[in-house]
Amino acid sequence: MTWEDLKGKPKFADMAAAFVDFARDAEWVIHNAPFDVGFLDHEFGRLDLPACSAVFGRLTDTLVLAREAFPGKRNNLDALCERFGVDHAHRTLHGALLDAQLLAEVYLAMTRGQETLTIDIAPPTRGAGPAGPAAFGNPGERSPLKVLVPTAAELAAHAEYLEALDRESKGRCLWRALEAAAPAPGPTG
Repeated sequence: MTWEDLKGKPKFADMAAAFVDFARDAEWVIHNAPFDVGFLDHEFGRLDLPACSAVFGRLTDTLVLAREAFPGKRNNLDALCERFGVDHAHRTLHGALLDAQLLAEVYLAMTRGQETLTIDIAPPTRGAGPAGPAAFGNPGERSPLKVLVPTAAELAAHAEYLEALDRESKGRCLWRALEAAAPAPGPTG
């Protein structure tokens, strides 16, 4: 990101409490969790907010899962994308949103044998994949899923961000490609 990208955007201190509320009691899936959690804990501490361990409901470190499943091999995000056939050719820029999308694809492949977010195939058998059922625990113990619907302003801001990302990546924005490939929504009712 450039300074131009950040002009007019809220500072972390202005958004941190809202993030804590949003992420409270959720399962956090992070690759190399101690690295990111350390930064968040430091910033939360500066703002008198609770530590991450008091916010998340569960923390899953995909690097730990990968090291258990593939000991002695490279287990960074790029290596895992290659291992599970997740297309990461468009990852020329290091960004949180792109990395989160790639990690979501990798996590599905690691824990359930599913290799895409597409839901048009038969559901995987529980426990399939190299990590087995221990990687995702007992679904009966999870908190109910919170569904947050974006406002029109949030959708517009997201579209604006994707447009800028698409320009900077010279037309290689994954979300733009997925939007173009998605079938038009059918009638409801």
